[in-house]
Order: sequence, then C-alpha cells, then structure tokens
Amino acid sequence: MSAAPAQPRPNLVRHANFRRFWLGDTVSSFGSAVTVLALPLVAIETLDASPFEVGLLTMSQYLAFLVLGLPAGAWVDRMNRRLVLIGGDVGRAVLLATVPLATTVHALTMGHLFAVALLAGVLRVFFVIAYQTYLPEVVDAPDLVQANARLTASRGVAEVGGPGLAGYLVSWLTAPLAIAADSVSFLVSALFVARIRTGETAARRPRRPLIAEVGEGARFVLGHPLLRAMVTRSALFNLSNTVLATMFVVLLADELNLPASTIGLVFTVAGGGAVAGALIVERVAAAVGGGRAIVCAAFVVGLSAVPMPFTQHGWPLWLAAAGEAVGSAAVVVSNVTQISYRQRVCPKELLGRVNATTRFVVWGAVPLGALLGGVLGQGVGIRPALWIGVVGELLAILPLVCSPLWRLRRLDDVA
Repeated sequence: MSAAPAQPRPNLVRHANFRRFWLGDTVSSFGSAVTVLALPLVAIETLDASPFEVGLLTMSQYLAFLVLGLPAGAWVDRMNRRLVLIGGDVGRAVLLATVPLATTVHALTMGHLFAVALLAGVLRVFFVIAYQTYLPEVVDAPDLVQANARLTASRGVAEVGGPGLAGYLVSWLTAPLAIAADSVSFLVSALFVARIRTGETAARRPRRPLIAEVGEGARFVLGHPLLRAMVTRSALFNLSNTVLATMFVVLLADELNLPASTIGLVFTVAGGGAVAGALIVERVAAAVGGGRAIVCAAFVVGLSAVPMPFTQHGWPLWLAAAGEAVGSAAVVVSNVTQISYRQRVCPKELLGRVNATTRFVVWGAVPLGALLGGVLGQGVGIRPALWIGVVGELLAILPLVCSPLWRLRRLDDVA
C-alpha cells in the first residue's frame, strides 16, 4: 500500500499571527532603514557634517551590536519577546521624534544626533534578537523557510529600498520632517505586533550568571563548523560593505551633489533585487544545494559591488544601482538559507543567545566598518575607500570556500 502523499504546507499569508508579525517587522525594518540614510542626510544638509562625522554617526547607529550584542541574547531569553518587540518600536519612535523638535527650536547638534543614533541602536539590538527568537513561536518548524523567505524579502527590500524612501522623504519634506515620518512608522509597527495572539512556550530556565549563559551561545556557534564559517564570512562582508555604503552616500550627496530624490531612486532600484532573491531562494537551494547556494551568493555579492567606485553622473550611476540590485538578490538567498538552518539546528532554549552571538559578530563589524569608512574617506579619498570596500567583499568569501559548505547539498547533513 503506497504512502499517503505529503500534505502541502499552508500559505502563511493566511496565518493571522504570522501576518501581523510580518507586517510589524516589515514596517519596523523600513523605519530602521530610513533612519540609516535620513540621519546622515540631516547631518550633511542641516549641520554640514564632514565625511568623518558621517562615518562616526553611522557607527553610532550600529555600535550597540558590538557592545551589547552578547548579553542581549541572554536577557532576551529571560524576557517576553513580544513585549521586547513592542518596547523597541515605541522607544525608537520617541527618540526620533526629538530630532525634528530640536530642529524646530534651532537646538539640533551633532551631539544630539549621536545620542539618538546610539540609543536607537540599543533598542534595535533587542528588537532584532527578539524577532528571530520569537518567530518559531509564531509558526511551526516546517514553515520556517517559507516564513524566513518572506521576512528576509521584506527586510531586504527595507534595508536597500528604505534609504530610497528616505531620499524621497527628505526631498519632499526636508530631512528633519522625514525623521518625524520615520518616528510614526515605529508606532505603526508596535500596533501590529501588539495584536499577535500566541503564547511563548519556550521553557524558562533557572537564572544563572550572565557570563555562563552568554558563553553557551558563543560555544554553540563557534563549535559548529558551518555556523562558524557563515558567521566569519558575514562579519568580513559587513565590515567591507559598511565602508562601501557609508562612503557611497557621501559620494552621491557631497561629491556628485545629487538631489535627495535621485539618491532615493538609486536605492529604490537597488532594493528591487531583494524581492527577486526571495522569489528564487527555495529554487536555488534545491537546484545547487544549500551550502553551494550560500557560497555562490557570496561570490555574486562581491562582484556586484565592482561598479560602485566608477560612479559618475549618467549611466555609470545606474550601472552601480543595477549591480547593487543583483547583490541584494544574492544577499537574500544567502540570508534566508543561513537563518533557517540556524533556527533548525539550535535548541529552542538556546536560540536567543545563539542569535545574539551571531548578531554580535556579524553586526558588530558594522560600526567598525563605518568608522573605517570615515577614516579612509577623510584620509585617502572617497573613491579609494570604495575600492578597499570592494576588495574586502571579494575576499570575504574565503571562510566559506575553506569550509565543508561547497560540498554539501543538504546543510542538515552537518548537525
């Protein structure tokens, strides 16, 4: 007697709790991505910031991942993740609202922007760790790849298209009022998350010394051959990519003197690739294998950045945008595959700390890259800094090539 055919997995768009989670995370991601560009544009247009100050401001937005990334995972494992998500959104809304208020009374300073960037970065750390840890409570394990594909697509579009939206908002409303609109987006996100109706079933463990709990997550990641290779590559990529991203904004806004609306359109074109990546990720992983998909995607991402240092008025500008679109698609393929694998192999009670370890290493490289970009841009020039970022992205593939990933069709073959 033949076995009954496997039942198709449900469409998660019809899953009410996931839909609320997805919408809340998407709006929050767009808010974060708008902030990434809008704050530097406020600094450049309102306070005439130098390339080094822009790099320092970008570093401030991500510094919390380096300082709090590890202990935040242990804290999130002890907290109600849904409340962490809501608090992260509301807190950022309040912080960002102070920027247009200070501008209105002519009291805005670089110190104020640095403080907003630092504190909003702290709240973002907790939000990001909580969202990845909360997802397995919202959907069943077999639906994680489908769920992560949708979430990563939205985040990918937000992270690349959000700066484009920021450009339009700055052009239309001025930079401080664009920050005000961004503040409202976080309140909208909090409302969506507040409507999620699902409990948290993860076991609550007895509290132990924080350093012991943090160490468990770090040992799991660093002791796992595939997770270790993925995290190392992602950290090297983020270091180089942040040099590129920081100086590319300065190149467009300062050296080429492009209007904010054109800068927004450049990032909008680049963001289209993230949607394509989400649509093809499952097919790519099935066709070449999960491990090879990650390695190939990393190589494509590096090549896609090559046109950026050549950016000039006219077609070179749009060639760079098209290259970033291809790179965005490859990033989504890589991220969905990696995140889904990490959520499958990690014990649920350890997931917050494993996500925190990963974010600490991967996102901790971002403020260092922003600082390095500012130093290089001020010291050797914007275009040489962009070339250093391109070379760094290409070399970042080495940890993957030297790992077992290339030989694996099924990532689960290494548990």
